[in-house]
Amino acid sequence: MEPTTILLFAAAAVASLFMAWVIGAGSSGATPFAPAVGANAIPTMRAAFLVGILGFAGAVTQGGNVSEAVGSGLVDGISLPVSGVIVVLLIGAGLMAIGIYTGYPIATAFTVTGSVVGVGLALGGDPAWGKYAEIGAVWVLTPFVGGGIAYGLASILPRADAPEDVTVPILAGIVGVVVANLEFSFLASVGGTLAAAGTTLVPVDGVAATIVISLGFGTIAATVVRWDVGRDEAGGLRRFLLSLGALVAFSAGASQVGLAVGPLFPLLEELPTVSPIVVLLGGGVGILVGSWTSAPRMIKSISQEYASLGPRRSISTLVPSFLIAQTAVLLGVPVSFNEIIVSAIIGSGLAVTGGDGVSPRKLGFTVAAWIGSFVLAFGLGYVSMLVVR
Repeated sequence: MEPTTILLFAAAAVASLFMAWVIGAGSSGATPFAPAVGANAIPTMRAAFLVGILGFAGAVTQGGNVSEAVGSGLVDGISLPVSGVIVVLLIGAGLMAIGIYTGYPIATAFTVTGSVVGVGLALGGDPAWGKYAEIGAVWVLTPFVGGGIAYGLASILPRADAPEDVTVPILAGIVGVVVANLEFSFLASVGGTLAAAGTTLVPVDGVAATIVISLGFGTIAATVVRWDVGRDEAGGLRRFLLSLGALVAFSAGASQVGLAVGPLFPLLEELPTVSPIVVLLGGGVGILVGSWTSAPRMIKSISQEYASLGPRRSISTLVPSFLIAQTAVLLGVPVSFNEIIVSAIIGSGLAVTGGDGVSPRKLGFTVAAWIGSFVLAFGLGYVSMLVVR
C-alpha cells in the first residue's frame, strides 16, 4: 500500500475517532441520563461517568447493525472512497461540535445521514429509496410514538387508582421482556439473545420456550421492582429510573457508534487484517472519552432547560426512549437520541403541566436545528465531493 493511501486511511481513522468523541460529548453522552439528572436522581458528573462506560459496552456488543447500514446502505451502486469518508466524518463532527458549543442538541443521525447521502450522490451513486423510506418513517414517527407513550405513562403514574407498587413493576416487567430479546454479538453462537440462550437450558424447543424464558425475565424484573418500591417508594422509583437511564445509555452507544465508524466499514475490504470489532472498539473508546470529558454541559442543557422533570415523569420519558432506541438498533436505522429524548420529555410534560412545563422557544430552535443540520450536511457533502473528487 502506498504511503499516500496509508496517510488517507490514518486520516479517516482520526476523523472517525473525533466523530465518536463528539457523539459521546453530545447526543449519546448527554441524553440518556438527562431525565435522571433533572429529577435529582444522580449528579451530573456521575451520570457522565456511567454513560461513558455503558455507551462503550453498547457500542461493542450491539453496534454492528447501524454501522453496516451507515457504511453501505444509504447509497446504492458505489462504495465511499477514503476521501469521501473523511468528508462525511468532518462534516458530521463539525456540525455536532457547533451544537455542543451553542448548547443546542444537533441530531447526529441527521448530520451523518445527510452527509453520507450527499457525498454518495455526488460520486454518482443511486438513491437507496427503500432505506430512505424506512429511515424517514422512524424519524417522523418517533416524536408521535415516543411522545404519545410518554404522555400516557405520565398521565397514569400519579393517579390514585393506579398505585405505583403496581404500575411501576408492570413497566419493569415489560422492559425485562425486551431486554431478554435484545440481540448481542457475543451471544451469536446461542441465538443472539438472552431468551434464545436460555432455551438451550430447558428441554423444550421452539417459540414457546422463548416466550416462557422472556416472561421469566419480565417476572423477575417486576418482582424485584415491586419489592423495592414497596419497602421504599422514593428510593425504589429513583433506582428504577437509574436502571432505565443505564439501558438507554447502553442503547445510545449501540446506535450512535454506527454514525462514527459506519463510514469506515467499506474501507475494511481493502484492509482485511482489520476486524470490524476493532473498529467498534475504537468507536466505543471515543464515545467513552467524549462522555467523560464534555457531556456534562449538554446534560444540564437538556435536563434543566427543556422541562421541569420529576422521577415519575422521567420514568415516563425513559421507557419509550429505550423501546424506540432498541427498535432502531434492530432495524439498523440511524436514529437521533436527541429527537427521542426531547420528544418523550415534551410528551410527559404535556401530561403533567400542560404547555407550562415545556419551553416553546427552546423547542422551536431545536427542531429548526434538526432540519437545518440535515439539509446543511447534505449540501456540504454534495458540494465538497464535487470539489475534491
